[in-house]
Amino acid sequence: MCNFRALTVLALFLRSLVALVSAQRSNATTQWPTLSGNAPLVIARGGFSGLFPDSTSDAYRLPLLISLPNVQLWCDVQLTKDGFGICFPDLTLENSSSIQTQFDKGEKEYLVNGIPTKGWFAVDYTLKQLSDVIVTQGIYSRSNKFDGNSYSLLTVDDVATQFKPPGLWLNVQHGTFYNQHNLSMRNYIISASRRVAISYISSPEVGFLRSIKRRISPKTKLVFRFLTQDEIEPSTNQTYGSLLKNLTFIKTFASGILVPKFYIWPEVNLYLEPQTSLVSDAHKEKLEVFASEFMNDYTFSYNYSYDPIAEYLNFIETGGFSVDGVLSDFPVTPSEAIANPLIISKYGASGDYPSCTNLAYKKAIADGVDVLDCPVQMSKDGTPFCFSSINLIDSTTVAQSPFSNRAISIPEIKAGTGIFTFSLTWDEIQTLKPSISNPFTDYKLFRNPKDKNSGHFLTLSEFLALTKNVSSLSGVLISIEHAAYLAEEKKLSVTDAVLGALSKAGFDDQKVLIQSSNSSVLRKFKGKEKYKLVYRIEEKISDIDHSTLDDIKKFASSVVVNKDSVFPKTESFLTGKTDVVEVLQSSNLSVFVETFNNEFVSQAWDFFSDPIVEINSFVVGANIDGVITEFPQTAARYKKNRCFGLPNAPSYMSPVLPDSLIQLITPPYLPPAEAPNPILTKQDVTEPPLPSVSLTPPAPSPGGSTAAAEKSPNGQPKVAASSFLLTMATLLAVLYLF
Repeated sequence: MCNFRALTVLALFLRSLVALVSAQRSNATTQWPTLSGNAPLVIARGGFSGLFPDSTSDAYRLPLLISLPNVQLWCDVQLTKDGFGICFPDLTLENSSSIQTQFDKGEKEYLVNGIPTKGWFAVDYTLKQLSDVIVTQGIYSRSNKFDGNSYSLLTVDDVATQFKPPGLWLNVQHGTFYNQHNLSMRNYIISASRRVAISYISSPEVGFLRSIKRRISPKTKLVFRFLTQDEIEPSTNQTYGSLLKNLTFIKTFASGILVPKFYIWPEVNLYLEPQTSLVSDAHKEKLEVFASEFMNDYTFSYNYSYDPIAEYLNFIETGGFSVDGVLSDFPVTPSEAIANPLIISKYGASGDYPSCTNLAYKKAIADGVDVLDCPVQMSKDGTPFCFSSINLIDSTTVAQSPFSNRAISIPEIKAGTGIFTFSLTWDEIQTLKPSISNPFTDYKLFRNPKDKNSGHFLTLSEFLALTKNVSSLSGVLISIEHAAYLAEEKKLSVTDAVLGALSKAGFDDQKVLIQSSNSSVLRKFKGKEKYKLVYRIEEKISDIDHSTLDDIKKFASSVVVNKDSVFPKTESFLTGKTDVVEVLQSSNLSVFVETFNNEFVSQAWDFFSDPIVEINSFVVGANIDGVITEFPQTAARYKKNRCFGLPNAPSYMSPVLPDSLIQLITPPYLPPAEAPNPILTKQDVTEPPLPSVSLTPPAPSPGGSTAAAEKSPNGQPKVAASSFLLTMATLLAVLYLF
C-alpha cells in the first residue's frame, strides 16, 4: 500500500501550483481575459497522472496537496457490468491494469463507434470481479516504480467521498458504446449527480449531453469535447471540424468546449502556426474554452524550447486572450522562489541554435542571460575562437566535408577518433556548417531542426566585441580546457591567446570569469588581473575534504559542480542531498551547477518533468549561486516571476524534498542501491604547472592526415592508426547518429 506519510511530506515540501503563472503576469491586479474574468482552471487529468498511474489514490491525492485551491480532479468514467461507474483512462482495461493476469481469457471484440476493437472491457465484469485488479502505469515512457503499490480501481463515489475535491470533472467518452451493451451512462450520471457534487461533465457525444441537460443541476456545467477535426461525431454524423463552425449550435446544450491545444495554436512539423480565433469566437458565444493535451514529458512545439511554462503562457497570456482552463497530466508548475541566482549560458542558447554561434549568443542575450560563455579552442594557425568542444565533429558537419581525412586518435583528449580544432586553420573552420546539439536523440527529442545548421562561429575577439557594451550582461565566462596538451604537443598557448584578446578588447576585469577543470590553468591567471577564477569539478562527488578546500581557495573564488553532486540519484529518482554546496560556501566559494536542460528526460522524476521545478529546487533547496543552462530563457523567466518581492511569499515556492518520491516505491520495484560518489581529494586537484610553449612550430604529421606518435600519460608512444580506417570509423559514427 502507499506510504501516505511520505506522500504528505513530499507535498509539504512541494507546495507549488500551475496557477499558471498568475504570478508571472505583468500586472497581477488586472482581470484575466477569460470568459468569467477569473484565473484559468487547472484540471488534473486522472489526478497527477504524469507521475503516478492514472486515476489512482496517490494520483488524486497529490494535486489536492500541492496545486490550486480550486483544482478540478478529472475522472474518465467507465461502467462495469453491474452499472457502477469507475474512473479509468481507457475504454479497455489491459493497458493500465493487471486484468490480463486475473482474466487471461477475457479478451473480447466489440464495435466502438463502428470500429472493431479488441481488449478487456469493464462491461464484461462486475465491480466485485474487478476488486482485485491492480491499476498500473499505462504510458511506458513514464516510471513503473509505483506499480508495486497495489492501487485499486476507484469508483466515482470513491473519488468524491474519499478525497472531497474542490471540483470533480467527469468525462464520458463512450456513452453510445454503453447503450449498445444495455447500460445507460445517462442514468448513471444523473444518479451520481444527486449523490455527489459534480462541477463539470464533458463528452464528445452531442446526443449524450443533450439527453442530460435538463436533468442536471444548473451548478454543473456541460462541456462539449472536440476530437480531431476529421473524426465523426456519432450523434450528428458530422465531423468535429464541421461542428467547430457552428458554435451557436454547441451553445444550445453546453456552456463550454474542450479542445486539443492545436485547435488554438496549430502546429506544422512541431513549429507553431499563427493562432486561430477560436477562443475569441467561443467567448463571443458565451462559451468557455478549455484546452487539453498538456504533458510535460511529451514532444511539443520547438517554439517552447521544451519549457512547459512557456507553452502554458502562450494559452493564457499571449495575444490578449486566455483559455478558461487547461487539462494537464502535470497539475503543478511552481511560480517563484525567493532567490536571485546567476544565469550562466552553456554555449549560448544552445538549446535553440547551434552551440557558440552568433545566433546562439544573440538569443541568450535576448533571453536575459547574466553571464555569456565562450569555451576557447585554438585553430591550427593559432586563432582563439568560441566552440563547444575541441573535437569539430561534435558541433559541425566536418565529417561530411573535404576535411574528413584529418581524423586522428588522441587518447589524452578523447576515446576513439576526432577531427580536432588544431588540425584546421581558422579560414578552413569558417567554411564548416554549424550543427545543433541533440543530446537526447535516443528519446526521439530533437532541437529546432529548422535552424540545425544556422549561424556562424566567432573568434574570441569577435565574441568580446559582441558582449562588451551589452548592459544587461553581468559578465562573460571564458572556459579553457586541454591547455597542457596544446602547449606541449601543438606549441599553442591558449592562455596567452586569451590574455592577449582580453587586453586588446579592453574588458573590465571585474566582468571576466575564467573557468577550467585544470588548476594549472587557473594558477596561470592568478594575480595577473582581477579576473574571477572558476574551478570546474568534472567528477560526481559526495564531499570534499578540508585540505582540498584549502588548496582550491588558493586559485579559485567559485566552483562548478554537476547536478548529481548536489542531488544524487538512481534510475532518475533522487536519493538525497549532499553537503557539497554548504561545504564550498562555508569556505567563501560560490557554487554554480551544470547543466540545466528543458528536455524532461534530463530531469529526475522528482521534478515532475518540469525544468522550473528543478531550478527552484536547486536554488531554494540547495541554495546554489548560479545555474549553467542551455536554455537561458527558462531560467530568466524563473527569476522574473512576479511573486518575487511579495510581503508574504506563497507557500508553493518550497522545493522538492530530495528522497521523498523514492519512499513511495515498494521494495520489489526499488532501483538498485548505488555506491556513493567519491570524495574529492587534494590528489584530484593538484597538477604540475603548464608547460612553456617554444617558438618552434610543431612538425607536420606524415601525410598530413594522421598525428605523429603522441605521448600517453605514462610517457610511452602510441601507435598511430591508419588514416583510411580512422576516417571510415569517423564517418560511420556520424552516419549512425543520423
